[in-house]
Amino acid sequence: MEYTDRVLKCSECSAEFVFTAGEQMFFADKGFKNEPKRCKACKAKRAEGGGTGGFQRAETKAPCSQCGKETTVPFKPTQGRPVYCRECFQQRRTMGTPA
Repeated sequence: MEYTDRVLKCSECSAEFVFTAGEQMFFADKGFKNEPKRCKACKAKRAEGGGTGGFQRAETKAPCSQCGKETTVPFKPTQGRPVYCRECFQQRRTMGTPA
């Protein structure tokens, strides 16, 4: 199969970028079915975690269910589930009490 350079549009920044014949051949050799969606700059930013698809840890402030001290947890608490500060969590863990 003969490959020719193709111009694609980045799904993140909408800039046009070239999907070269060599890249297309590489994709075909690897068995990749989809063509690239992002330009090299957006792909690099995403790899660093700075893109919109990068994982962002949720930081939520909530009162500790045991001592009442305000704490920050790396998740969004759900109703009916207790939230513990670091000290109370560690204390419960060493005592073997389920969280």
